Formats: sequence, structure tokens, C-alpha cells
Amino acid sequence: MKPKELINLSEQELLEKERNLKEQLFKLNYQRYSGRVEKPHSFRMLKIDIARIKSVLSQRRLKKS
Repeated sequence: MKPKELINLSEQELLEKERNLKEQLFKLNYQRYSGRVEKPHSFRMLKIDIARIKSVLSQRRLKKS
């Protein structure tokens, strides 16, 4: 997910995407402890996407104040 794509989304859509990514990360962590993670690089990619969404949301909150 690219930052330019995220800027065009509404705040509600961003929050929904963040929630979905966190659910995926939770499921991936569960797979890690059961010993069957197919794509270990997915952890990093999910965390980066979550951080991007949080950055866009915080930038919007700063502009409002």
C-alpha cells in the first residue's frame, strides 16, 4: 500500500483498513506460534502498512487543530 493511495481515503476507511491489518497480524502471530508461517516477510509488510495508516491519520489530526 502506497502513501498516496492512503491520502485519498476517508478517515473511516483508514480506520477500517487499520483494523483489518491488525487482525491479519494477529492471525499471522497465531500461525507463528503453531509453527506454520508460509511467508515470514508478511510481518514486516503488515507493520509498515499499519504505520503508514497511523501516520496519515495523525497528519490529518494535526491539520485540524
